Amino acid sequence: MKDPNLYLEITQQAEALCADEPDLIANLANISALLYERLDNINWAGFYINEQAQDQTLVLGPFQGKVACVRIPFGQGVCGSAAAEKQTKLVTDVHAFPGHIACDAASNSEIVIPIVKEQQVVAVLDIDSPDLGRFNEDDQAGLEKLLNLLESLNWSFYVK
Repeated sequence: MKDPNLYLEITQQAEALCADEPDLIANLANISALLYERLDNINWAGFYINEQAQDQTLVLGPFQGKVACVRIPFGQGVCGSAAAEKQTKLVTDVHAFPGHIACDAASNSEIVIPIVKEQQVVAVLDIDSPDLGRFNEDDQAGLEKLLNLLESLNWSFYVK
C-alpha cells in the first residue's frame, strides 16, 4: 500500500528545493531527481519543454533515467497527446496507446501531466514505469498537486 502522505511530502520537498531559486532548469532537474528517488517502480521521470510555441514540439528537458527521445511533436505519443489536449494522460498499458513512441522498450505504463502558463503548454511532466498499470487516479491527483509549483516557476523564456 502506498503512503497516503507521499505526494504531499514530495510537493513540500519540491517547494523547499525551488524556494528562492529562479533558474528554471535547475528547479526542473531537482524535481525530476526527487520524483525518481521517491516513487517506486519507475524507470524515467522528467520534463519535455515546448521551447518555441509556434513549433509545437516538445524538447527533452531535465530528467532521470535512460536516454530518451529528444523531440516529440504535439499530438504524437502520450506526451504529445497530453500537450495537444492540455490534459493529463494516465496510460496503464503504453503498448495499447495509439501512436505510442517507445523511447525505452522497458516502459509499460506512463503518466504525463501538461504544465500550462498563460493558456500555453510550456512543458509536460512525464513519468514511466516498467510495470503495467503502475499509475492510477491517486497518482494522478497526487502528481497534479505539483502543478501549482510547476506553473509558478519562471517560464518567461518559453512563454511567447
